[in-house]
Order: sequence, then structure tokens, then C-alpha cells
Amino acid sequence: MNRRHNILVVGMVVLALGTVRAQDNPTPSPDSQTSAQQPVAPYGQENAPQPINDNPPLSGLDMPSLQEHAAPLSYLQPGATFSESASTNIGNQLSGDTSVGTISRALGSLALKRLWSHYDLALDYMGGVAYYQKGGIGAKLLQELGLEQKIMWKRGQLSLRDSFSYLPEGNFGASYGSLGSIGVGNMGSTSFGSFWGGTSLGALGLSSRIMNVSLVELSENLSPKSAFTATGGYAFTHFYGEDVSGASFIGSSQFSAQTGYNRTLTPHTQVAAIYGYQAFDFSVAGTSFHSHIVQGMFGHRISGRMDLMMGAGPQFTRLGSPCVFPDDIGNPHCTIVGSGLEGTIPSNRIGVAAQARLRYKLSKDTLELRYERFETSGGGLFAGAQTDLARFNVEHTLSRIWSMSLDLGYSHNERLQAICTAQSPSNCVAGDSKFYNDGFAGVALHRYFGRNWHGFASYQFSELAFDQSFCTTTTTPCDRISNRHVVTIGVDWTPRPIRID
Repeated sequence: MNRRHNILVVGMVVLALGTVRAQDNPTPSPDSQTSAQQPVAPYGQENAPQPINDNPPLSGLDMPSLQEHAAPLSYLQPGATFSESASTNIGNQLSGDTSVGTISRALGSLALKRLWSHYDLALDYMGGVAYYQKGGIGAKLLQELGLEQKIMWKRGQLSLRDSFSYLPEGNFGASYGSLGSIGVGNMGSTSFGSFWGGTSLGALGLSSRIMNVSLVELSENLSPKSAFTATGGYAFTHFYGEDVSGASFIGSSQFSAQTGYNRTLTPHTQVAAIYGYQAFDFSVAGTSFHSHIVQGMFGHRISGRMDLMMGAGPQFTRLGSPCVFPDDIGNPHCTIVGSGLEGTIPSNRIGVAAQARLRYKLSKDTLELRYERFETSGGGLFAGAQTDLARFNVEHTLSRIWSMSLDLGYSHNERLQAICTAQSPSNCVAGDSKFYNDGFAGVALHRYFGRNWHGFASYQFSELAFDQSFCTTTTTPCDRISNRHVVTIGVDWTPRPIRID
């Protein structure tokens, strides 16, 4: 009995000493854990997508997502939108037309997302037809396509992006339910700012137009706290035929390039230095120009809540204006040919380029405020413009099935080159105007009907106005302002995504 008691006592002492020793030993660090203890990727080791970058480089095209990170999925999702709009000044003319016409739209959409271990593919298409019930305008085709392909490796990525649209009107501000209501070149968390082109900042009349932006970007992490980006792009706008009023617009093409060095100061704060180049060419002879931009940038980002970006710097522009008869007779850059002049007069311009963006997500609200100052193509009205652009939108959830959105936009566009001459009256779409302003304000109410259907009603006011100098070459009375009121109702059909893993 005593022997058994001694054995039991010795065993309890050994157990107690082992427990004390275990408490004295520190907990193993995460780095010492074996890979077998780590969570298994949802697609297996070979097909696991690259981790989401919560803080992409400031100088790049990617923006941090304000949505909670969900499991990455490959899917295919169709959709459709049917809407009816009542609009004043349906032809978007410079007149006091207050009569009302209707626009019926039927649109189909298809979204594709395909993920591999080192490749991401995104495709977003929407297209259909709009019928303008007034003035013999009739049916107009609507097309919009966005494409994004990413190739990723351990320290960087190569991305190819393209945004295409074929529309009868401009895409800066359109009532909810119409194609172009968000503008060409907006795919998810991609930023296609006005520096790259592809947005018609101010539209007049109805003239079918193709707008396209193609971009290629290389991003490489040089160290855990520094990164380098290089981006090149080509954009063009081509107008098909004349407006219903007989006016013709100025087509343009634009080559752009940008390089940037990014430095991370804290997990949420970055700074960057960028250099940008733009080269514009227009359908009007002798009106090409190019510019150089240097900017410093600051960004503060909190994943899932806030994204703040600011940048500013000098812009140097080399302009080339066509010779005007008889004002430029004797200019060494101009040559007398017949009864006119040929040639291009060079000039230099120094200005400021700037941009700022604030995005914020609350429990029931998502808002974005954006400002940009760059040289742009002029929207078919000018052969180049110095543009100041401001835009604000907010989405608010009212209840489980009700929500609303507000969208405001404004652009001020100052002419860079004179193209209205006695030898080229067809270039005088904007007369002798020195600038034009374009703005809109819209509000929409949304309601969900079950899982797949969503109804909406929206109202928007828009106005384009030239300055007083527009009237110096026109007859009296002079109409220099175009405004519209548009009321839209419609439904969206969006079924559940089809997984294609």
C-alpha cells in the first residue's frame, strides 16, 4: 500500500513540474508555425488568387476597395435594364426648347470575372438601343465595353485595360438608367481620370461618337516600402456624321504616359512623385500640342472606410495654332498660299495640374468627392481645353429594400487654341467662345423587388453654357445655353451570378 502511495506521489510531482515548465516557456511566434497549420486556400495551392492589395501605389490605376473583402470568385452574370425617359430639349440644342419628348431604352449586360493563380480577367459589356420619340431622330445604338487583364508575380503586376463606348450623346452626366450614366472607363476599383481622356466633358446636340481608352501599366515593388509604376495610354474620339442641327464636331486622339515613384510612410500613408506626358492631335489641321506634368502626391487610406488622395504640380505646354489670314501675314511661321495662309505658330504655356479624391464609407452611406485640373481634348467643341472638373456622388441606404443616390458634376473648359477662321467656318462649332461650362445634378430612388428585380426613378437637370464671346459671330438673338430636364423610370434585372470555377 505504501509502495503504491509513493508511486502516486512521485507521478503527481512529475506532472506538476511539467505543468510549471510549460507555463514558463513562451508561446511560439507565428513565424515558427508550420505551413500545415495555415488556412488552406479556397482554390487549392495552384489556383489560389493573389492576395488583395489594401494599399496600391498612389501613381497607379488601382484604387483601394471600400467593400469588405469577400471570398474571390469566378463568375458570369447577365443583366438587363428597361427605362422610359421624358426630356425637354431632347436634341440638346442651344435654344429655349421646352417641349417634351420621350426616350425608350432597352439594354442588356454581361459581366465576367475569371481568376487564376497569377491572372485576373474582368469583362463588362452593356449594349442595346434607344428610341428618341421626337423630331425624326429615331433609334440610336448604345454600346459600352470594359476589359481588364492582370498578370501578377511576387513583387508586381502587368495590367492591360480598355474602355470603349459608342453613344449618341456625351457621357459626362446622364440620368440613371441610361447608358453612360457612370461614364466610360469605370471598371470597379479602377481610376480612369481625365488625364487619360475618354470622357466628353460637355456635349452639344446628338451625334454618334466612338470613345476609346487603352492603357497598359507596369507596377513593381522595389522594397517593402517603395514601388514604381509606368503607364502608357492611347485615347480617341471620333464623331460619325453631323449633329441634327448640321454642326460638325472636332475629333481627337491622345497619347499619354506617366511614371511614378511611391514611398510608404506608415501602413496607411503614402507619398509619390510622378511625371506625365500628353500629346493631342485633332481633326482640324495644325492644332496638335503636347504637355509635360510634374506632380507630388499624398495619400491616406484606411481599408474599408476611407481613401484620400491629393496631388499638384506645374504643367508645361507647347501649343501650335494655325495661321489666321490676314492677322498673321508676315509671321515667319506662315506661308501665303493662294488667298490664304498655311502654317502653325508655336507658343508656350505654363500652368498648374492638380487632382484630389476623397472616398468614405459609413454603415449606410458611401460618398465620393473628386476634383481634377488637366488639359483635355475639349469635348469636340474646342481643339484642346484647360479643364477644371468637380464631381460628387453619394449613395444612402434607407431600409432593407429602399435606397437613394445623388450625383453632382461640373466642368469649366477654357479654350487653348483658336480654330474659328474665315478659311475654316466649319470649325466654328463654339464660335469665338473662350470657354464653356457644363454641369448636371441628379437624384435617384431605388427599390428592390425580390432577389433579381430592382426598380428606380430618377430626375436630372443639365446645362451647357458658352461665354458671351460666343455671340460675336452669330446673328441676334444669340442662343448660347442648352439645358435639359430629364425624368426616368425603369427596372433592372440582375440574377444571381453563375459560378464558373
